[in-house]
Amino acid sequence: MTYDFGQFNNWGTLKKVAVRGPAQAFQSDAKIDAEWQDLNFHSRPDLAKALKEFEAVEKVLAATGADVIKLPAGPGLTLDSLYTHDALVVTPNGLVKPRMGKPQRRKEAEVNGSHLESLGFPIAGEIDGDGKLEGGDLVWLDRHTLIAGVGYRTNVEGVMQLQELAGGDVEVLWFDMPHYKGRSDVFHLMSVLSPLDHDLAVVYLPLMPVRLVELLESRGINFVHVPDEEFDTMGCNVLALGPRHAMMVDGNPETHHRMREAGVKVEVISGADICRKGEGGPTCMTRPLVRG
Repeated sequence: MTYDFGQFNNWGTLKKVAVRGPAQAFQSDAKIDAEWQDLNFHSRPDLAKALKEFEAVEKVLAATGADVIKLPAGPGLTLDSLYTHDALVVTPNGLVKPRMGKPQRRKEAEVNGSHLESLGFPIAGEIDGDGKLEGGDLVWLDRHTLIAGVGYRTNVEGVMQLQELAGGDVEVLWFDMPHYKGRSDVFHLMSVLSPLDHDLAVVYLPLMPVRLVELLESRGINFVHVPDEEFDTMGCNVLALGPRHAMMVDGNPETHHRMREAGVKVEVISGADICRKGEGGPTCMTRPLVRG
């Protein structure tokens, strides 16, 4: 039986989305104390504040009418499991469980995949061996075109395995990502590119691969440019809730203004403890499963 994953793009209306809140990811002050430095969080998250911030995220998602699937806590999961986008990949053949580039996160794919499989989502396979793959390095342009960023979190072997699992009618185009701040940094393709509609995307051009910029331009995609001063505050980490409707983290007023000027309805969330300290924005905290 073929599962209907809806539209394969990064801007269609959310129909089903998976999240794991701080109650399941952070769990306790003791767990936070034990893990935040090893995971390269910028500073220690406050559990109570994180819970409150995430409530606002859930309200925004619920208001779209999407089915919000709450992932459970699981053995071996860390604070990073809050960022569900990276730990599964959706393909026409089913979900792919990646071998994540950050070693501390490699239990997430099995926990998340098993839970969703129990709910009826098919599993297409997993990335293994020397392959590395994270969901934040992948963007669907259309049903047949998936673009991938190759860097410290995703490698060519991982992309080649994904190509096999996604099916012969999907072309995975990969682009080399810059070194930027190095291996320990959280830097994905979606750190510099967030689609908002079929013809619009938020971008941070200084760190974009040239071939990718040219590909997007050739498809008639216009850009909302993130200014330099709003890149580190995750001005580019924007989740499309539907065409020209998006969620972004506060503290990025110029990007917010430019998005609205482009006709985008913007929902702004507070992200001091759930976003900035762990360097994961609205895109990172959500795993869209079905878009319409």
